[in-house]
Amino acid sequence: MSTEDRIAGPPAVRVPAVIARPVEARGGVVVLQEAFGLTTHIRSICQRLAAEGYLAIAPALYHRAGAPVIDYSRMDLARPLMDELHVDGLKADIASSVAYLKDSGLRAGQTAVLGFCMGGSVALYASTAFEFGAAVTFYGGGVSTGRFGMPPLKDLAPAIRCPWLGLFGAQDHTIPPEDIEALRSAVAESPAKTELVCYPEAGHGFNCDERASFVPSAAADAWQRTLAFLGAASSAG
Repeated sequence: MSTEDRIAGPPAVRVPAVIARPVEARGGVVVLQEAFGLTTHIRSICQRLAAEGYLAIAPALYHRAGAPVIDYSRMDLARPLMDELHVDGLKADIASSVAYLKDSGLRAGQTAVLGFCMGGSVALYASTAFEFGAAVTFYGGGVSTGRFGMPPLKDLAPAIRCPWLGLFGAQDHTIPPEDIEALRSAVAESPAKTELVCYPEAGHGFNCDERASFVPSAAADAWQRTLAFLGAASSAG
């Protein structure tokens, strides 16, 4: 297994990315970052996926601003970067990563998209716009109010095109319980297999062991569910 920073994708869409390579790939995963950039947490996610046999690529969604990494205590610095993101640029960045996985010999059904925080929101959008074998959203907001020029997630949800897993925390003050339940109802309208899990003891960022909001029990369960979900998709693909 190896991890590297490099330029990934076709020449027309050159996007800086972190790539973690397994010895032999059973599938591929596009990992979409938190609001804080390609943090060590996001890098560790890529490494953990590679250890499970997935070729993981995390595009730097802030590359147009120099791909900064922001401290978790400085949401004031992350917010302006988020405000500059737009669905057109995000779609191009994801397309670059998808092309990289395809060029690596992986079929669409063998690939997945996995996102955290703002990346979780974008992962749900990606599941409506690209051919993936699976999609996983960790605490993605924008359920009732759209972000980045995207419709609200509850409006996008019925158009999900692949199996989707949503992982949320009931103590998340940025995603109220009524939004979680609205999303649960909306994803059920999709023809794809969907599942939404809400952890009673968890809040926003519960999967990140670098944050005070880390909840080990919820993180462990969510990761096992994610691996099972990805495994089912890669086997089917």
